[in-house]
Amino acid sequence: EVQVVESGGGSAQAGGSLRLTCSYSSLPFEPSEMGWYRQATGNECDLVSTIRGDGTTYYTDSVKGRFTVSQDNAKKMVYLQMDSLKPEDTALYHCAWDPPYRPGVGYVPPARCSYWGQGTQVTVSS
Repeated sequence: EVQVVESGGGSAQAGGSLRLTCSYSSLPFEPSEMGWYRQATGNECDLVSTIRGDGTTYYTDSVKGRFTVSQDNAKKMVYLQMDSLKPEDTALYHCAWDPPYRPGVGYVPPARCSYWGQGTQVTVSS
């Protein structure tokens, strides 16, 4: 089963920072876009950010100005720098390849967050 490997999660105080790392070196193909989802307990799998091969990025409104996505194509790594963390950022964060997208609609929810990998837990305390 092809999956990505996420790391970097942990606990932080509100206002603090964490940096998530995703390795997609096991993929037998080159994805056109990478993304980060998160799923809080009892909630749906929500898209946080994406980055395309040309560097184009997307952020959901709640993280704009606080999170920064980046990539190292040579190393097949994607990063999510999370600053000014808030308790509502607490969730299991999943790295994804080729987030589902429908022309005219936009990004659509995946069947499940765990499709791409096991995720890394982020817990922010107030």
